[in-house]
Amino acid sequence: MNDQSDQQSNSLHFLDYWRVISSRKELVLAVAFLVVLTGTVYTLLLPNIYAASSRISVSEDMPEINPFAVQQNYMTSYNPYFLKTQFEILTSKPILNEVINRLNLQVEWGQDGQTLSRDVALKILKNSVSVFQQRDTSLIVINVKRDNPDEAADIANEIAEVYRDSRLDLASRDARIAIDKIEESLSEQRQRVADAEENIQQIREDLNIAVVGGEGQFDVGEVRMQQLEGDRLFAQREMVEKEGLLKILENLDDKDLLEQASYITFDQSVMNTIQQIQDVEVQLSSVQEDYGDNHPEVKRLKSQIITLEGTLKKRLNGLRNGLETEYIIAKNNFESLDKVLASVRTDTIESQGAKFRPYRNALADLETERFIYNQLMSKHRQEIITLQVPRNPVDVIDIAEPNMRPVSPNLFLNVLLSIFVGLGAGVGLAYFIEYLDRSIKSADDIENLLKLKVLGLVPQKVRPLIEEGPDSENAESYRVMKTNLQFTNEQEEGLAHCVLSSGAGEGKSTTVFNLAYVAAQQGQRVLLVDADLRRPVQHTILGMSNRFGLTNVLLRDVPVEEAIKATSVPNLQFLPSGRLPRASLGVLDPKKIRELIQSLKMKYDLVFIDTPPVVGISDSSIIAKEADSSILVIQYRKYPIDMLRKALASLQAQSINISGAVLNNINVMRDDYYYYYHSYYSDYYQQSDEDNTEVQTV
Repeated sequence: MNDQSDQQSNSLHFLDYWRVISSRKELVLAVAFLVVLTGTVYTLLLPNIYAASSRISVSEDMPEINPFAVQQNYMTSYNPYFLKTQFEILTSKPILNEVINRLNLQVEWGQDGQTLSRDVALKILKNSVSVFQQRDTSLIVINVKRDNPDEAADIANEIAEVYRDSRLDLASRDARIAIDKIEESLSEQRQRVADAEENIQQIREDLNIAVVGGEGQFDVGEVRMQQLEGDRLFAQREMVEKEGLLKILENLDDKDLLEQASYITFDQSVMNTIQQIQDVEVQLSSVQEDYGDNHPEVKRLKSQIITLEGTLKKRLNGLRNGLETEYIIAKNNFESLDKVLASVRTDTIESQGAKFRPYRNALADLETERFIYNQLMSKHRQEIITLQVPRNPVDVIDIAEPNMRPVSPNLFLNVLLSIFVGLGAGVGLAYFIEYLDRSIKSADDIENLLKLKVLGLVPQKVRPLIEEGPDSENAESYRVMKTNLQFTNEQEEGLAHCVLSSGAGEGKSTTVFNLAYVAAQQGQRVLLVDADLRRPVQHTILGMSNRFGLTNVLLRDVPVEEAIKATSVPNLQFLPSGRLPRASLGVLDPKKIRELIQSLKMKYDLVFIDTPPVVGISDSSIIAKEADSSILVIQYRKYPIDMLRKALASLQAQSINISGAVLNNINVMRDDYYYYYHSYYSDYYQQSDEDNTEVQTV
């Protein structure tokens, strides 16, 4: 039961919102039309914008120069920040300023032959350029939007060219810096070699060592010892190298080992596995961004990464085990050579003593200095070749071409957006006006806000029934009203009903006439009294004279019987207001009104009295107080609720019996509820007329 009540409450709540839109649909449509018209005109006035795009492939620069490495194999690992950094560089001031200079954009964009300022040109260019990564690739797209298709293509291509030139200049600059540093080191190392050679020559002279063919004359033991020293030095270097790499591997856990794998080994199988992992991670990042973590493809790629990492881990463990074996072999080789060298050195020392020890040490120093010098020379030649034949870090994949089809403005999209914005603005304005509107909008407002019973609902543009006829579709509204009025009074005849309104123009006079009309049509003796002495209208409805009437009766000029006139409506008689002299504005004396109403009630079944508005005029209160009941006519969406409350409070303060209220002049075309209500009676009476016609025909 509670659920049904809640559902009904929600339904009514929605209908209340819909009723606001329906009642102000002209405003909503007008605002929407203006917004759509403005958006359409604005779109048509905008210049056409054309887009052109060029695509480039970029690669990271090589690592810093290491002139002492015997052999290096570099493999570029995935750097998630590299492309983002290049996006910023492509739209940076140095690149764009160079584009402005090359294309002379300051002059091209200037007006009347004037040169545009650098800052303004830079701002225009920056707003015209967008850089992004092409999906599922590492390619960079340079997109330019301008009002000239050829200019857009030229700018896109020029940005790519300037960026490529800047990368080449940067690489060349780094190479020249490296060459300069190597040349400085070569000069110093050349001097060290010369010093070492002079030291050897001096030792030879001091020790009186014979030289044959430029070399010292040694016996077989000395030559053997030199060979062993060379072999021992090479074995020691190999052992230390493998020992250092092995310690690095032992200090890394599995996670660090996977992360540092590309930097500590150059095994081709390991490198291939690392590249596969990086490729799958790129795919996973793209798929996750498009489909989320729960997509089957995401799960498959994650599983593939786990499998590849397991394979990589196995291969790294195998390399680590192999490295341990190689280290043991190198260590044994070094220890073996060390023992042999010690033995030979002992024999040589015993045979020759310490005579040649300074010479041997100097010769070893010379060999070391020459080795360093040769390595520097080799790297110097390599960098010179690199400078002369540079590696291109930027490749232009696609050059931009003029596109004659504009990308904006999009008339269809803008009009569609204007429709939604216009409807939203119209609905918002309708709700805002509805919020400001404090008038009575429904029968519920009368019952909830004024605490009055609703006697009837009258549609808009209702004329007096003497013009429409007793069988018009509007006549039933007044019949229902009269029936409801009858239920509010225990006495059915000899009643005086006063019809009131808070302000002028609420349809009070038409309402009281039509009530009197339908009562007379039902066979009751009805008197219609026009007590609105300042603005009488009932005589115009009936087409009768207003020369004599209520004012004359109250002034004792004419008996009431002579002032009452018969009308063209059977059972309906009329007491006009009469002309009110300016000196007789206070003619409505409560005692006279009481006596008059009592006498009229004895002669007629029903007396309907048309009175002035309540607010600002006291006549209505005097008459209503003497009547049996009062009917308050309220016009749909006219006067604010505060005015109605003030009028109602004034009446209630004088203990006036208010039977109920009539909601008048309802715009049934704006309110769905009243529209269906009105349509029902219209169809009902139309069908009734057709049935009567058929009966007459038969």
